Amino acid sequence: MIHFDNSYARLPEGFFTRTRPTPVRDPKLVALNRPLAERLGLDADWLAGPEGVAMLAGNDLPEGAEPIAQAYAGHQFGGFVPQLGDGRAVLLGEVVAPDGARFDIQLKGAGPTPFSRRGDGRAWLGPVLREYLVSEFMAAFGIPTTRALAAVTTGETVIRETLLPGAVLTRVASSHIRVGTFEFYAARGDRERLQLLADHVIARHYPEASGAADLLQRVVERQAATIAGWMALGFIHGVMNTDNMSISGETIDYGPCAFMDGYRPDKVFSSIDAHGRYAWNEQPNIAVWNLAQFASCLVPLMGNDDAAVAEATRIVHSFPDLYQAEWLKRFAAKLGIAAPRPEDRALIERLLTLMAAEEADFTRSFAGLADGRAREEFAAPQQFDAWAEGWQARIRDLPDAAAVMARANPRRIPRNHRIEEAIAAGREGDYAPFHALDAALRAPFEDRPEWQPYALAPAPEEIVRRTFCGT
Repeated sequence: MIHFDNSYARLPEGFFTRTRPTPVRDPKLVALNRPLAERLGLDADWLAGPEGVAMLAGNDLPEGAEPIAQAYAGHQFGGFVPQLGDGRAVLLGEVVAPDGARFDIQLKGAGPTPFSRRGDGRAWLGPVLREYLVSEFMAAFGIPTTRALAAVTTGETVIRETLLPGAVLTRVASSHIRVGTFEFYAARGDRERLQLLADHVIARHYPEASGAADLLQRVVERQAATIAGWMALGFIHGVMNTDNMSISGETIDYGPCAFMDGYRPDKVFSSIDAHGRYAWNEQPNIAVWNLAQFASCLVPLMGNDDAAVAEATRIVHSFPDLYQAEWLKRFAAKLGIAAPRPEDRALIERLLTLMAAEEADFTRSFAGLADGRAREEFAAPQQFDAWAEGWQARIRDLPDAAAVMARANPRRIPRNHRIEEAIAAGREGDYAPFHALDAALRAPFEDRPEWQPYALAPAPEEIVRRTFCGT
């Protein structure tokens, strides 16, 4: 049983279409996130039972659900698409957790909606397992993110390049409102719905905000923190379109995402990012670009005059300083420095330059600082040794340096080749590799002998060079 309180569905028609999930033939539970269920105040045993699995697959609607597909637009690779919307996702409703926090429960891969644009509305197993693993790792590390409540197979196949097993992901978010949601109404000149949407977002996410300008400032601040968190993990979102930027500041829509192995600042994995628009080192710049589109949507609510444009511009231009402060805090912590000074930036950047020269493993290089193994990641360690002298001098009088590093540097990340191994096994009906990897990623700072293989960099033949959206 789920108790819904569906505030978004109480907005006027035009924000969504009422859409039921399409039932599937034979749903089977692959994974249930019991800690998250408890966080939401849900009965995990019920969710794992026949009625719960039927709900997680979209075959049955619990009492109080008001399934909808949300409308939004978006800039995709810089080009504006005036209507996108949930083409393969259905929002069942919202739950209020025991602590009063509100969350969406959405089925991703639940069948076609009016926004599907000739798509089948389905998901195949690979992207479902990938999003489950990566989003839960991000949550374990403390990066704002959507969460995975469950994954089920459908007993049906979907057609992509070939026939693939179908699956549905139950995604949890503080909301699914995006920059593209605002763009949908701004492009239509619908000031009334823009105001309703802004009021809804303020009430739901930023109750302390005093109006549209204050809302913009809060979103800029949250995105600066989130993007800095991505960068400190070597995470590449892969498709930072405005419809994939959440107003809440949560990481959303894990499509062709990936984590760097060897460090290369301009690294791109996504098969559809031919020109590197969303490369690792471009992500802060793209965040500013996306936030500028959001600001343009809010200008009509800020006075719609030159003063409003100037104020919106000023707020967006505050992003770089906010981001750089968050970047310094996160990367300094990776070196054991809890209270960084401006001159620490040069120390961090010198290490990154050394890492880039050899494409040293991003995660292992930083994690190795704490246990003395970072030197092993460099084929020519003499330059690292010279850098390490200055670093050791900096942290010599910091008694908590080891603890700071331990909290900032995961021992394991969702390595691309390990995810692909779990997906390949899952396609054959073997979910043991998925569950083992999931368990290891949920404790990214803890060492256990059985988890050591997940900390290793890929062998040359294991390297994953491209990732795919899965749609």
